[in-house]
Amino acid sequence: MAEHSAVEIIVAKRDGSRLSDAQIDWVVDAYTRGDVADEQMAALAMAILLNGMDPDEISRWTAAMIASGEVLALPDVGRPLVDKHSTGGVGDKITLPLAPLVAACGAAVPQLSGRGLGHTGGTLDKLESIPGWRASLSLEEISAQLADVGAVVCATTPTLAPADRKLYALRDVTGTVESIPLIASSIMSKKIAEATGGLVLDVKVGSGAFMRTLERASELAETMVRIGGDHGLPTVALLTDMSVPLGRAAGNALEVAESVEVLRGGGPADVVELTVALAREMLALAGLTDVDPAAVLASGEAYPVWERMIAAQGGDPSAPLPRATHVETLTADRAGVFACDALAVGTAAWRLGAGRARKEDPVQAAAGILLLADAGDEVEAGQPLLELHTDTPDAVAWARAALAGGVAVVDAPPPRPDLLLATVR
Repeated sequence: MAEHSAVEIIVAKRDGSRLSDAQIDWVVDAYTRGDVADEQMAALAMAILLNGMDPDEISRWTAAMIASGEVLALPDVGRPLVDKHSTGGVGDKITLPLAPLVAACGAAVPQLSGRGLGHTGGTLDKLESIPGWRASLSLEEISAQLADVGAVVCATTPTLAPADRKLYALRDVTGTVESIPLIASSIMSKKIAEATGGLVLDVKVGSGAFMRTLERASELAETMVRIGGDHGLPTVALLTDMSVPLGRAAGNALEVAESVEVLRGGGPADVVELTVALAREMLALAGLTDVDPAAVLASGEAYPVWERMIAAQGGDPSAPLPRATHVETLTADRAGVFACDALAVGTAAWRLGAGRARKEDPVQAAAGILLLADAGDEVEAGQPLLELHTDTPDAVAWARAALAGGVAVVDAPPPRPDLLLATVR
């Protein structure tokens, strides 16, 4: 007979009790094996959302998620391993220039990434717009590429934290996504199972982010940094603004093109600033403090690493990226100051085909939005403000509806927050 029961554990958390280590270990393992039903785990997830978990519970829950699968056994690749994770935003293409930059500075970046859901684009979706590029690699291919190139961005392996994959899908359909203990343990269980030497987190704050307020984002960042410390993974979190889109491109191929500009020494100032800030933290964790990532990025030295990283996964870095069959330009209806809300742009890009509502939905490689002005710019009547790119012209009216109110010309917009808001160590 089982030493615990799902109902007993659900009731304990429902009534605000602390779950024991044994209860946590049992329920995560039993759910992974299928002995605890989805409806029971859904009830427990809701109880956790409503009543929370203390730090020890969260750390143990994370450990149980890691124990549900394998820990990545990467061999010594001759460089220190360091990873980065972003909680997701609009135009957040930072992994694309960051991984080759950090590799160009001497570290190795094993970036196991995911696909997008809703208005935040997934890194794999962006890279799959490159002709021939493939996301799924074996452990041997990951190791070889890290040793040779120093950077790999690929799909997570099915054996890493399988409990998280089941629970993530369940949270998505049961209104329990927002639970900080469940978010933190979901992210950190996968990252700890990757067995890297250090982790830098980019926790987004604002309308286009998962965490709308600095208070909630700080709580999430502090929780994840503490979990990292509990499990021997040195972790630093940057809290960064996501009230306006990052850069000027939101959409898969559009963001790849912008990332290439950055890697060649150009690109939007905010994308460069955040890429360099995260690179500095990653290199510090890797013990490589004598190299200046800003100078390496500006020189274009990271671009050849990008070419090798893409080619190693079957992609053609010189091939033309997909272009949308239908492009519409929105212009300013009057003179004034351009105001641009991240959520409005992200939702519109998603409606144009750049994102998906369900995990099984396809995405359009060429769909998205190109901003032709930055938030806070003074504009003239009739000036082009943004381009809508899609292969499904019928979606344009729906996308325009998402932009209404979020993208406008105003007399004076609220002051734009700093990009880098805080650091949690």
